[in-house]
This record gives sequence, structure tokens and C-alpha cells, in this order.
Amino acid sequence: MIGLKDLCVDLGAFQLQDINLKIDEGEYFIVLGPTGAGKTVLLESIAGLYPVKSGQIWLRGKDVTRLEPEKRKISIVYQDHALFPHLSAGENILFGLKLQRRPKPELDETLDWLARFLGIAHLTDRRPDTLSGGERQKVALARALSTKPEVLLLDEPLSALDPETREGVQKELRQLHDRLRVTTIHVTHDFEEAVALGDHIAVLGEGCIKQVGTPEQIFHQPNSEFVARFAMTRNIFTGEVVGGDDGGVIFQTGGTEVAVVTDLRGKFHASVRPEDILVSLEPLRSSARNSFCGTITHIADRGSTLYLTVNIPPDFICLVTRRSFEEMGLSQGQKVYITFKASAVHVF
Repeated sequence: MIGLKDLCVDLGAFQLQDINLKIDEGEYFIVLGPTGAGKTVLLESIAGLYPVKSGQIWLRGKDVTRLEPEKRKISIVYQDHALFPHLSAGENILFGLKLQRRPKPELDETLDWLARFLGIAHLTDRRPDTLSGGERQKVALARALSTKPEVLLLDEPLSALDPETREGVQKELRQLHDRLRVTTIHVTHDFEEAVALGDHIAVLGEGCIKQVGTPEQIFHQPNSEFVARFAMTRNIFTGEVVGGDDGGVIFQTGGTEVAVVTDLRGKFHASVRPEDILVSLEPLRSSARNSFCGTITHIADRGSTLYLTVNIPPDFICLVTRRSFEEMGLSQGQKVYITFKASAVHVF
């Protein structure tokens, strides 16, 4: 459906370099990366808003690299909604269709369907400045969908919303996509948002693609320290992979030997997610091959969960629920045991 081949965009102070992506028809595709990574530049290049230095953009088997934006059948929604303040919500929704001089029956039918579908039928006569952030975002979505685009581009659509509204709109975006199956590219810096919505994720950093994969692959199998840190792996170590005396495989780091499952040998990185580590007051009886005693050196309170830094050494960051934290009576300076499976360690 969408193909980017060796795409390079030069904006002087910033460049996109050798971008290669394949996005299937009907897919909900996430472009994930930190601020300044080039996510919006990539989105707007696909839309035709930036000239391409080299490479190609393909849509439905057609090279559209030099095609005018208005001929690409692409709609884009920005994080600030970009609604016309002097027009009502309904007039904003129909703006693109009116530019195309569509007949009034079609305008009325489109407005009625989209307003009911997005639950904003009672808002169509109101001005944007009287709407909440979530309501404005729905109006912007309706406007983007009114022209029946083949591709929908979403630029940080949830970043300006409060947490409760963000969760509601996120759910509606998924339902909207499941029903309409419009090929969607959604850019965000929020990893949880990416995992919740994306069929596939491309991690973008410093103007180039770092990794492409399913949410599961990005989450548990990062291919670099950059991706691992951005995916909030937290526990990332440098060391050496060697064969163990018992025929197993060991990752040596900071004076500690960690059992791992890998065919690699030599100097590598290893990561283990905080939620994959069990914390206990006594050694656990389990099949997990990694069990260490350490000291809690720091506690980061996140409300319903807490992050414990446990020095073995090295430092391991572990996630516990508030209930477990209180039941165990954990505190800084306390000795605890951490346990995790060899298969929970990712070597790269």
C-alpha cells in the first residue's frame, strides 16, 4: 500500500536519511521516536508537503514522489487540531468537501454519518473555542475522514489531551480503524500509546529508522541500546557472553554472571524488563535460573506501581505493585532477592 524506498529529505538543519518502510493496506502503523527525531517531517513528506531530495514514495503501486499533495488522497490530523475558529464544528468537518464543490445532499449525509459515528452530533453547531480538547480532536478526525482518504496521517493526535481523555480517544481511534480499515500512520513519542494502537512500529531516531517490528518485538527484542532505552527497558548492561561450565550460556557484567538463552558469543548488550523481575524477601523456589540477593538503594513511587533499584551489583530496576510493596514492607537499605528467567534476558 505505502512504500518508502531510500527516502532522503534535506531541510538544511535536519535530514531524513535512507528511510525504507513498507506499510500494508488497512494497517495501523506507528512511527515512534523522541522529540526531534523527524517524525513530523516523515509524515509531511509522505503527504507531499516537503520536496524529496532522493528516493521514492509509492502509494497503491504508483510512484507519487513528485505528485501534488491534493492528488494523493491523503488526510492529516495535527496535535493542535488546526480547526478554523470562525467556523462551526460542522462547517469545519465539511470544509474539504465544500472545496471540492460536492452537492448539498452529499454534504448533509457525510456530516450526519461522521457526527453520529464519532459521537459529536450534538456539537456540530458549536465553535471550536467552546469544545474540550477531546471534542476538538474528534472534529479534526471527522474533517480528515470526510474526503474519504486512502491514507490517514496522525501527528501526535493525543499529546495535548489529559490522561483520561487521551485513553478515551485512543480507544475510539482503534475502534474507528477496525471499522473503516483506513491505512493509518500515527506518529508519537509515547511508547505505551504505540503498543496499544500499532500493528507494527518503526522506531525513528536522528533522522533514520532504528528498528521496525511488531509491538512485541520492539518491546522485548530491541536491536540496539537506543531502542531499548526508548522502549523503557531500563535494565541495559554491557558485558560478555560466554559458555558456562554446565553447558549453559552466561552473560558476565559488573562481576555478576547472568544465565541467558542465546547463540551469540562475545561482547554484547543485555536487557531485562523491570516487570520480568520478581522481588521477594526470601529466595524463591522456581525454575528461573537467575536469583540474586541485593540491597534496595532507591525507590521511585509511580502511584499504583513502584520502581525499586536493587544493587547486586550492578543495579537492577524492578517493578512492584503498591500492594506487594506494602505487604513486604519494603524500604530503602533493605536486603531482597530478585529472580528472573534466562529467557527474560535479551542479548543484542
